[in-house]
Amino acid sequence: MRVDEFRSLIDRLAREVPAHFRDGIVAIDVSPKTVPHPVRGDVFTLGECIPLEWSGHGADLQSRILLYHGSFAALARLDKGDFDWQREARDTLSHELRHHLEWRANVAALEAYDWAAEQNFARRDGERFDPAFYRSGEALAPGVYRVDDDVFLEWDGGGGRGTSDGYEFWWHGRRYVVRAPGVRSPAFLTLEGLTDSPAGDAILVVPRKASLIHLWRRSVVEQRVVRAGSVPG
Repeated sequence: MRVDEFRSLIDRLAREVPAHFRDGIVAIDVSPKTVPHPVRGDVFTLGECIPLEWSGHGADLQSRILLYHGSFAALARLDKGDFDWQREARDTLSHELRHHLEWRANVAALEAYDWAAEQNFARRDGERFDPAFYRSGEALAPGVYRVDDDVFLEWDGGGGRGTSDGYEFWWHGRRYVVRAPGVRSPAFLTLEGLTDSPAGDAILVVPRKASLIHLWRRSVVEQRVVRAGSVPG
């Protein structure tokens, strides 16, 4: 299905949604992007609900729903002709509308996400930020979080310096290694060289292990851009 045909399908499905479920939805849009799941190689993100504005009470939250044509097309290729575009589009749209309603009902989660987004802006601008902010974003898988378009993969080997073997991790069904000698945790390593990269940055986070000595000390976070190499096998 071409992107213009897909957009027409989404427009028709959106018109079928009862008005009270669309309250606060400012737009239901289609993007041509392909958004790979950060862990599983056969999974793609089909859509997302993006919170835009709210006054602090949740009930007046405004959101934008975005559906990714490229992700639908990627799954259609994997299914080799068995992909039901209309069913998948309806299920995805319903799922994202439910996200919007859940955001409205859970003010604490909205506040946490807003704070995480502010901290992520500080990270991008080179300002000081809380090194654990990404955990207040959307959890995609164990140790994997998304804030806006950026995906954070928490390295599970603990803190410390990089070793001669580097930092190994999985991305979209493939194993990679980053060699970053001299890195001190906490560190945010922006990854280049990934196959099927996300819409924003992919960041490997080397967290600092919790300890009393760091409880009252504000962490200085190292940030680097590093090249990730695919590990055979």
